Amino acid sequence: MTPKMTARQARFVQEYLLDLNASAAARRAGYAPRNANVTGPRLLSNASIAAAVDAAMAERSARTAVSADRVVQELAKIAFLDARLLFDENGLPRPISELDDDTAAAIAGLEVSVTEDDNGRVTRVAKIKIADKLAALEKLGKHLGLYEPRNAPGTAESPIAVLIRHAQGTALPVVANPPVDDEEEDGWPRAA
Repeated sequence: MTPKMTARQARFVQEYLLDLNASAAARRAGYAPRNANVTGPRLLSNASIAAAVDAAMAERSARTAVSADRVVQELAKIAFLDARLLFDENGLPRPISELDDDTAAAIAGLEVSVTEDDNGRVTRVAKIKIADKLAALEKLGKHLGLYEPRNAPGTAESPIAVLIRHAQGTALPVVANPPVDDEEEDGWPRAA
């Protein structure tokens, strides 16, 4: 606990780390439930509390070896799974022990059922459930900013909008339609 925090603020930090929900953490830490949706975010803007949250999250990340890079790597394993690697050359599922780490990481579930008929023949059926590839691709796309509007007119991302914004108020004003004269001072006719 940092000396700049009260006991209730320190409790808020502990509660916030559970689910990263500031309003719920404020309620659990003993702040008034009716104002929790305002109190939680306000507490997070306090420099001492923000520093304590950052320090606790960094410590947890180091302890668990969980980082944004690792999450992205795991999403990539799912998103770019080659399902052919799950099967051998005869089209039969490979034993789980023979799968490489990337392929095994994309498996969400594995169910093997063994049955024996009246003649003593044993049949094994393996059902492999692969993690949601489309969801992983979508999350990676969002992480990479592929769904952000780029170069759309009027957005801050538009290079033209950026140039106009930076040029406004400078010695070189942006002129959309310059005045039209029949001839310029240099004698060249003006395009109509």
